[in-house]
Amino acid sequence: MKAEDTVSIDLRGKSSVTDYMVVTTGRANRHVGAIAENVVKALKDSGIPNVHVEGLTNCDWVLIDSGDVVVHIFRPEVREFYNLERLWTQGPKHGPKGAAVKQA
Repeated sequence: MKAEDTVSIDLRGKSSVTDYMVVTTGRANRHVGAIAENVVKALKDSGIPNVHVEGLTNCDWVLIDSGDVVVHIFRPEVREFYNLERLWTQGPKHGPKGAAVKQA
């Protein structure tokens, strides 16, 4: 099985932590874990040192930090809840007097 709905977000100039963020989805916990293990293996095989992984215990959301690129692998409902794509590409919209406006 392959990851689904994969997007890459260019964070150069927006973040001092990383240059790119990749956000993708696995259908279930096992799928998320399998995707994460394959990504980590590919990074290490490519010679990327010091890959840091968080979230493999539960596999609802696995974060893989390889330095210049951070990969987020979510179950669908967790990805929808956190909506990182909107956070990093659009930012919150504000209505009158600075009140945040919920986007549909």
